[in-house]
Amino acid sequence: MSEAPKADRRMLEALVCPLTHAPLNYDAERQELISRPAQLAFPIREGIPILLVDEARHLD
Repeated sequence: MSEAPKADRRMLEALVCPLTHAPLNYDAERQELISRPAQLAFPIREGIPILLVDEARHLD
């Protein structure tokens, strides 16, 4: 079984939260992009960031 592709760190650094336009923090372990102001975690699937609010996980 092969590992999921890793996201390109330079690409991730250019992305912003679709709601707040604040920078996103990359969580490599969980493969998520975190928006602290929006309290959302956007998933990265097969190396592709999914920046849809409906797909995001709410942070506690």
